[in-house]
Amino acid sequence: MPLKKINTVLTVAFILFILWFGTEFILSPETTAPGYGLPSWPSGDGDGFLVIKGIRDVVLALVLGILLVTGHRRALGWALLVEAFAAYGDMTNVLAHHGSVAIALGVHCLTATLMVVNGLLMMRETRKVAAAPATPAPQLA
Repeated sequence: MPLKKINTVLTVAFILFILWFGTEFILSPETTAPGYGLPSWPSGDGDGFLVIKGIRDVVLALVLGILLVTGHRRALGWALLVEAFAAYGDMTNVLAHHGSVAIALGVHCLTATLMVVNGLLMMRETRKVAAAPATPAPQLA
């Protein structure tokens, strides 16, 4: 299977996963929150912060989707690398608040690491294109 196809399939899987997870946090944070890995439900009006997490995830997925659809594959590789920090941040948040180590590592860390791999593969795929010398435009006489 060509690298471009592998990258596209992996990226689409990330987009759909992040979009689904974000939408779940927006629509029903109380049922989705336990899967995040934190040990307790926020008190008072704290569930609003879970909706913020959902909005963040939806926006992250939309950025990846727009770059994929418009064919900006090198920028997509960079975006995957940068957006992996959000998942590493989620992992750190869960661990810092004494949440589930299994979810922190098995969901957040694994997702982030796979995003880094996907981003690096995307950068490798586009390496030759970015390094190719520019062809001069034809001159009109």
